[in-house]
This record gives sequence, structure tokens and C-alpha cells, in this order.
Amino acid sequence: MSVVTTDPVSGRIHSWDLSTGVDGPGTRFVLFVSGCPLRCLYCANPDTWHLRDGRPATVDEVMEEIDKYRDFITLAGGGVTLTGGEPLLQSAFTAAVLRRCKEDGLHTALDTSGFLGARASDELLADTDLVLLDIKSFDITTYRKLTGGELAPTLGFVTRLERLGKRVWIRYVLVPGWTDDEAAVDGLARFLSGLGCVERVDVLPFHKLGAAKYDALDVPFPLRDTPVPGPKLVGRVLRQFRGRGLVAH
Repeated sequence: MSVVTTDPVSGRIHSWDLSTGVDGPGTRFVLFVSGCPLRCLYCANPDTWHLRDGRPATVDEVMEEIDKYRDFITLAGGGVTLTGGEPLLQSAFTAAVLRRCKEDGLHTALDTSGFLGARASDELLADTDLVLLDIKSFDITTYRKLTGGELAPTLGFVTRLERLGKRVWIRYVLVPGWTDDEAAVDGLARFLSGLGCVERVDVLPFHKLGAAKYDALDVPFPLRDTPVPGPKLVGRVLRQFRGRGLVAH
């Protein structure tokens, strides 16, 4: 059972789900927090972009929902993952949920672009067992065009995670014509290989499963005509990461 406590901190959430092998180790309770400062061209969840589109929820309400699955996710070697959107956009709410999860003895993971890494306090990170860090591109110009943001905050954030000794899994979305440049991939692999905190790199092939959401929102899907990567391209990028001594999937 959850630790009996009352937490008045509230936030806005999109939804929650259960997943296995995608959002951290084991079976996870995945909380989708609303709001994101980036506008990634390949985003599969445009319905999480705006805070106003989420529903209000207190930390207590979130923990009540998590508690329904606590035994199951614990036995399955899992825990709780906060994702979005961008959970660090609501850093106080995210920190409070992570704190309560740790009080309950649950494994915690934070899925973030790192763009708002400066908002993650040391206390928040102390309650985070694993960081799932999405590095969109290692090329500064491509990163800006692809996301509308800057790469530097993310690199600064992962450097800070290295200093703190946090466990990190890198997520890299492979988009033909955008993130498949050999030199950029090798540059990222070389950078990551120098960080002891990086345990693995997950190469995630671009997909169009979120296209219907764009249609429902009457928002153009910028990469609708972009092809998904084939096995040959995926294999080449995996070999580039592995060639630098990284564990890549």
C-alpha cells in the first residue's frame, strides 16, 4: 500500500498506460504529463503539446492510480515512468510524483528531451533511478530545424547526469533524411562513448502511428511523406553506435 500522506501539489496530465520493455526495465506504469516546449517534426503525440489540453490531477490522485498496479509492476521488475509531453515543464509536479514513488519503494524513470534539464533539481534527480534521454540530433542546425529548440541544453544535462552518476538510456529516433547522417551519428556515438553513465542506446525507427492524431487536431503532419527507415539503414546506425563500444538496440 502507498505511504499515507497528503500532497497538495497538482499538475496537468494527458493519460496513463502500462507498457513492457519500452519505457524502462520491466512492466511500467507510464504517466503522460501534458505540455512540451519542443515541436519535433516526427512527434507521435501532438495531443500532449499544450498544458491546457491536459486534465488536472493531484499527486495523491496519481498515486492512488499507481497503487492499483503496484504489486503487478513490482513483481514484473518494473516501476513508474514519467513522460509526456515533457515532464520537466511541470517540474514541481514531476518531482512530487517521483518523491512519492520512491517513498513507496518503486523504481522510477524520467523520459525527457533534456531541453529543460535546468529545471530538474538535484532532489528531483535523486528520486530518479533512470533517465531516458531523447537526443534528437547531434547536428546543431538539424536539431533546431527538427525540434524548434537548441541542442546545447541537452548536452549540458547529460554531462550533469554523468557528474551525478545517474543511469542513462539514450533514445535516438532514426528519421531518413533528418537523423541518418553518418557524420552526425558518429559524432553522437563518440560523445556518448565518453560518458560512463550511458548504459545503452535505443535506436527507434521513425513511424507514422500518430498521423491520425494530427488529422483529428487539424494540424499538418510535417513528415507525412517521409519514408520509414529500412532494415539496412537501421543496421548501419546500430553498427555505428556499437563500433564505439556502446550497447545499442
